[in-house]
Amino acid sequence: VQLQASGGGLVQAGGSLRLSCAASGFTSENYVLGWVRQAPGKEREGVACYVSRNGDTTEADFARGRFTIFRDVAENMVYLQMNYLRPEDTAVYFCASVDGSTCPATPKFYNSWGQGTQVTVSS
Repeated sequence: VQLQASGGGLVQAGGSLRLSCAASGFTSENYVLGWVRQAPGKEREGVACYVSRNGDTTEADFARGRFTIFRDVAENMVYLQMNYLRPEDTAVYFCASVDGSTCPATPKFYNSWGQGTQVTVSS
């Protein structure tokens, strides 16, 4: 699996960013694509995930209502639309994947990772 994230940057609080991840090379029809973030000095935390089998998506509590994950299968892309950004959203954001049909309980269950993209939200 090849994953390549992009789209990070510097944005003011209240602003928006769209992260992109080129995702290809899946060996199974059933896989999960997720966005995971890691802030300085903190552990990685799941942000949102997409299940290929049925198109279901899940967002973390802090992301619900602000962030949306969506997949463009034809373009082999997965996106994270982030609105109403807050300074505490500052982190490196990764896209990740794992075979299966349910979103992982923790990021450690993802077994393919793209490089991260930095998101910085200024107050």
